[in-house]
Amino acid sequence: MADMDVDPHLKDGLDDQDGGFHGSVFTVVRMLVSWLAVCAIVLGGVFPYIPQYRTVQRTRNAEGFSPFVCLVLLVANILRILFWFGKRYELPLLLQSCVMIATMLVMMHQCVRVKAEQQGSAVKRRIFDLEYKYFWRWSKFRDYCYFIGLLTLVGGALTASLSRIQLYVELLGFASLLSEAMLGTPQLWRNFFNKSTEGMSVQMVFMWFCGDTFKTVYFLLRHSPLQFWVCGGLQIAIDILILCQVLLYREHRVQLAPGRPHGSTVRATKISLT
Repeated sequence: MADMDVDPHLKDGLDDQDGGFHGSVFTVVRMLVSWLAVCAIVLGGVFPYIPQYRTVQRTRNAEGFSPFVCLVLLVANILRILFWFGKRYELPLLLQSCVMIATMLVMMHQCVRVKAEQQGSAVKRRIFDLEYKYFWRWSKFRDYCYFIGLLTLVGGALTASLSRIQLYVELLGFASLLSEAMLGTPQLWRNFFNKSTEGMSVQMVFMWFCGDTFKTVYFLLRHSPLQFWVCGGLQIAIDILILCQVLLYREHRVQLAPGRPHGSTVRATKISLT
């Protein structure tokens, strides 16, 4: 039987429908990938701290984790929010800052509670004592909230007054991102001082590395301001240094006993495996 002729107009219509279907699928997939990327940017920074939170909760000891990591992130994200009022950037990055501030407050609350259990009836340190050597080592969680609230008020007042000065806005953005880029520095120093990474969650640092890599690539692809991706590269470098410490100190770790007070550690004997 001879093949039936197909009306050219009908054939064109079918081709248009097929192309439209594939175009719609591609659009949906692209939107889905974009949505997942936004969720990763907003919420991804929380996940590295879940293993560290659980480690502190399980061991009832916060000595292996530097609380100054929380300070750095709190300051960085407050400054980034203030930067948004002077120079608008993508909304997911603004939401990320809000989420990270909440996360760091939860981490500090856990660390302060555990240290309070260790100290017992020891002398309580307050923010109003104005003792420099006990800065960010206060005994009550509300003192940390006072400091963050004061920092936010002062920063907000300055930004409201100087937001039309372009130099101030650019310096604010750079200070925000540079402080965030130095996030791992307190942990790097603590590991070096203790000559151990005991009590620090390696999962947390590995997630830092993965998250910072993803974030930096995201900044490059989205053509974010220069400060974003330069500081992202610095974060990756510090993450790598901390991971190197994990390998360097693996044979002489400081064992932190549950409930042991600050500054009290038990150094493990180095064991040679042959």
